[in-house]
Amino acid sequence: MLRIGVIGAGKLGETHIKQLMDIGFFELVGFYDSNTEYAGQVSRSTGVPYFEDAETLMDLVDIVDIVKPTISHFDYAVKAIKKSKHVFIEKPVTETVEEAKQLLELAEEANVKVQVGHVERYNPAFKAALPYIANPMFIETHRMIEFDANKVDIPVVMDLMGHDLDIVLHLVNSNIKKISASGVEVIGNSPDIVNAVVEFDNGCVANLTASRVSLTNERITKVYQKDAHVVIDYYRQKTSLYRLKTNGKTEIFTEELAIDKENPLKKELEEFAQAILTDCSPKVGILDGAIMLEAAFRIAEKVKKTTSLIED
Repeated sequence: MLRIGVIGAGKLGETHIKQLMDIGFFELVGFYDSNTEYAGQVSRSTGVPYFEDAETLMDLVDIVDIVKPTISHFDYAVKAIKKSKHVFIEKPVTETVEEAKQLLELAEEANVKVQVGHVERYNPAFKAALPYIANPMFIETHRMIEFDANKVDIPVVMDLMGHDLDIVLHLVNSNIKKISASGVEVIGNSPDIVNAVVEFDNGCVANLTASRVSLTNERITKVYQKDAHVVIDYYRQKTSLYRLKTNGKTEIFTEELAIDKENPLKKELEEFAQAILTDCSPKVGILDGAIMLEAAFRIAEKVKKTTSLIED
C-alpha cells in the first residue's frame, strides 16, 4: 500500500481526498491546506487528519498529491521531489514551460514518477474511442460550462481548453505548424469565450472552442478521418462511431460503443499507483504537461492580440 498526502483542500482537493479514501492502493495519511479553519471543516467531514505544515506531511508519505493553484505547483513539486517522493500534479503542470522542464530534470535525477492530471485521458468515453481513431484529418472540440458568477475568473485557455488541447496533441502525431485564435469578453474582464484553430505539419486541423458563459454544460470532441467520424461525449460518457460502408450502395452506419461508466479521477489515481508499483511510466507525464502548456501559451498570446485589436 502506498502512503499518500494531499496538498490543497479546496473544492478539487476535497474531491481528491474523497476518491483516495476509496482506492485500495492508497493509505491516505492526511492533507495540508494553508486555511486552517477550512482544513478543520474538511477534516471533520471526512475523518482525514490535516497537517499545519506541508513538509511534515511530505516526510510521512510515498506520494505527494498537489491540488493547489498553479502558481504554487512548482515550489511544492520541487520540495517533494527533493525528498524523493512521487508526485501527482493537477493540470496545468506549472506556471511556465521552463518550470516544467526543470521539474522533468529533477524527477529524472531523483528517479521518481510524476503524473500530470489531464483527467479526460481517463474518461471511459475517450478510452472507448481510442481503438477507432487513426490519422485524424480534422478535430472539433467544444467545452462549455454553465455561467456561474463565482467562476468568472476561470482561465478559459488553461483551465478549460487545456483539457481538449491535451487530447488533440495526444491524438495528432505531428508538430504544430500554425495557430490562430481569438476571444471575446462577454461578462468578465478577460476572455469568456475562446476559439483556436491549430494546424499541424501532417495536414490535420483542430478547431477548439471553450466558454465559461454557456447556458448548458458540454464537453464534446469530434474526430474526422478517412471513412469514419468519432464523437466523444465526456460529460455523458458516450461515444458514437459513424462509418461509411458500401453494400451495393454507400451508407453511413452508426454505432454506439459499449462503455462501462466510471469516475475518471478515481481511475487516473489508480493507474498512477499501478505505474509506481509496476515501475512503469505514467500515462501523462511532465513532458505531456509541458507540451500542452507551450501550445496553450501560444493560443493565449494570439487571443491577447486579437482582444486588444477589438478593444482598439
